Amino acid sequence: MFPVLEIAHSPLTPLWFILISVLWIGFFFLEGFDFGVAMLLPFMGKDDRDRRVMVNTIGPVWDGNEVWLITAGGAMFAAFPGWYATMFSGLYLPLLLVLFGLILRGVSFEYRSKHPSSQWRTTFDAMATIGSFLPTLVLGVGFANFVRGIALGPSPTLNGDAPLVTTSFWGLFTPFALVGGILFVVLFCAHGAGFVALKTTGHMHQRAGRTASTLGWAAAVVMAAWALMFNLMYAPAGSLQHTLTWVIGILAVLLVVVGALLSGRGRDGLAFVLNGAAITAMMAAMFIKMWGNIGFRPVGVDFDMWIASSTPYTLKIMTISTSIFLPLVLAYQIWSYWVFRKRISKEAIPSDIAPASA
Repeated sequence: MFPVLEIAHSPLTPLWFILISVLWIGFFFLEGFDFGVAMLLPFMGKDDRDRRVMVNTIGPVWDGNEVWLITAGGAMFAAFPGWYATMFSGLYLPLLLVLFGLILRGVSFEYRSKHPSSQWRTTFDAMATIGSFLPTLVLGVGFANFVRGIALGPSPTLNGDAPLVTTSFWGLFTPFALVGGILFVVLFCAHGAGFVALKTTGHMHQRAGRTASTLGWAAAVVMAAWALMFNLMYAPAGSLQHTLTWVIGILAVLLVVVGALLSGRGRDGLAFVLNGAAITAMMAAMFIKMWGNIGFRPVGVDFDMWIASSTPYTLKIMTISTSIFLPLVLAYQIWSYWVFRKRISKEAIPSDIAPASA
């Protein structure tokens, strides 16, 4: 029925590794800016109407962007159950922190406008900031550890040794991992400020442009440190992979630098695209390093993406389903961005805040 898919197991396994990489890149490109907008609420929002403008820039799209995370996680579970199970064997607490942050920020967006008092809204704005900062930092630390290689060891079972994570929670916080976490936070904030500049007019537009430029320069410095540490301390074993990670790392730094320059000159659209391209390059370098070992460093036990992969039949069904439904999902998301493409002004936000004592 589908002769192109009647092939051995191996061609679909790397295909799904690439597809999952694309899903994670799409998630960080899109969710990166709305994480950044929420993290900047207490710094760029001078009053409640400023913060309402910022929240409204991401209001129609933030939950759609999170679909990429759900899809990436679901695809990992279905295509690489061994990857999913091994990751959860030792990373429950970091993943719980990510989930807690996502719930916190989702609740804050939904409940922020349910009461007119300034104290109520300020509380939920703080929750949105914390709920965006937490997953950004944890995912930055987590992906840096996948580049470094999370240690795996054998654990005896009835059917043989199972690969389980042996790195402790505090062992995840290496200098490289912390730089990765800081890079995610600063870069996403620059991306978020760029999105606010792209979506607003007036004073907020000018303030967001200046903030995006300043944060862009800071992100370029951290990106350069990250790229150097990546290629000097945790370089891929293959010469082709190592060359690619050097080239992509340098490209990512240049993209952020040019993005910062353009933000300072009011070229909001191009600056936003370049920041997104820098995130894409950064994540691509990480997945190149994760090729084959999927981010683990097994000792005394065999484990790689071939062992972690699902059955050929499952991969075949997933490939057919994806080729049908992915274009529909992408078309819907592009349509939603088109519908809500207009800029927002502070003057369009009604002042309906009750006194703090109300």
